[in-house]
Amino acid sequence: MTKRPVFDKIELYLVRVFHTVITERSVSRAALRLQTTQPAVSAQLKRLRSLIGDPLLVRSGQGMAPTDAALELLEPATEILRSAQLMFGSRAKGLEFDAAHSGIVFRIAASDYLDPLFLPELVARIKTAAPGVKLEILPLSGEFDYRRSLARAEVDLVIGNWLEPPGELHLGRLLTDEVVCLVAEDHPAVQRPRWWTAERYLQSEHVAPTPLHPGARGVIDEHLLGLGLSRNIVVRSPHFGLAPLMVARSRLVLTTGRQFCNRYTGQFPLRVVRCPVSFPPLNYYQLWHELSHQSAAGRWLREQVRETAHALSAR
Repeated sequence: MTKRPVFDKIELYLVRVFHTVITERSVSRAALRLQTTQPAVSAQLKRLRSLIGDPLLVRSGQGMAPTDAALELLEPATEILRSAQLMFGSRAKGLEFDAAHSGIVFRIAASDYLDPLFLPELVARIKTAAPGVKLEILPLSGEFDYRRSLARAEVDLVIGNWLEPPGELHLGRLLTDEVVCLVAEDHPAVQRPRWWTAERYLQSEHVAPTPLHPGARGVIDEHLLGLGLSRNIVVRSPHFGLAPLMVARSRLVLTTGRQFCNRYTGQFPLRVVRCPVSFPPLNYYQLWHELSHQSAAGRWLREQVRETAHALSAR
């Protein structure tokens, strides 16, 4: 009797289990994300180990780590799932996401430039509609490759602002904001508006966010570079939410969106002033990968993000 090919023993769900276990690096977290039990995932992992001939996930320090073979197979698994989404995703458009009873884990990578109230409002909205859902919010940092993480389904959504968002990703515009300067209330730009020229703006001491990767520039400095200009950045900080307090106690200038700045003028001795260099509006987006484009849960999550942004903008 002819021996069955190994492919006959593999179904798409097994590929999904492999991808989830390796990206989560945890059987228990994979079970939550797959909305199943830990014993069920352990049984599937045992099958995978037998089929592949490798332990795939091994103990490492206080946690688990994928083997070299598992990491090599992660990209092919991603491609299989991506192709399956393209092939069958349109048939799932009518399916509803049962938010009220779901225990899914959503991972969102977000900057804190948009509005200090945005993430708290988003969490409140999601937890009200879906009390069993778990959220992991990751910072957009220099060490975080958000494009790769989206392609590997390690995150569901990325929220931030870009002059030109990556072309290979889906995007939804959340809001557009005016670029202004935030300064201390006794700053010369407040006391003497005519003194506040483009030249003095560029010469002033500025606080700016830490670049997302070495050599990168934010949208402010990208625009200035295009004009052949540069500003005097003396403080770089990954904690953008702390920048207003730094400004309130110094002569630093923070250049960002008006909506962000307005949240702090009532809390600290700060003022919003016009920027003497002309900037295009800041555009904030949510980005997602083709892998989750047709997902009912992904569509629901993106709707919560969009509604949160619009509600804050309308206040």
